[in-house]
Amino acid sequence: MTDSIELCQNLEALWHQDFPLSKAMDLRVESFVDHVLTTRAPLTPNTNTHGTAFAGSLYAIEALTAWGLLYLELQLSNLDASIIHAHGNIDFAATVREDILTQSSFAGHEAALAKLKAAGKTRLTLTSTVMAHGQVASSFTGEYVVRMNR
Repeated sequence: MTDSIELCQNLEALWHQDFPLSKAMDLRVESFVDHVLTTRAPLTPNTNTHGTAFAGSLYAIEALTAWGLLYLELQLSNLDASIIHAHGNIDFAATVREDILTQSSFAGHEAALAKLKAAGKTRLTLTSTVMAHGQVASSFTGEYVVRMNR
């Protein structure tokens, strides 16, 4: 099995190749521990006219973090499947004036992988959160469709 560091490097390479916006945002994997993916993107390429984090960047970073978490979980389970971001919602609660640190957890979604193996497809809802100054700045909820590659 591939180790976590290599999986995270593969994820970053995939993001930057297949999702060019992630490269422009300088989105990076900070860590992947206990089925929790933490990503980081510097504030500078992700600012708005006020010098704070651009809402569009926050949405993209949180959606890609959840997508990336699902990608890593599929890799850990040796499942060859395609991931489609079907729908997303975001709630902006506070201004972000620092590097964008995002987390997404796979806890509670293990049954979705079993369904994927049995039925060849599944749909699940993942969340991700941006913290700033010790409080939730942004919360994202996204629906992802996963289909086994044939």
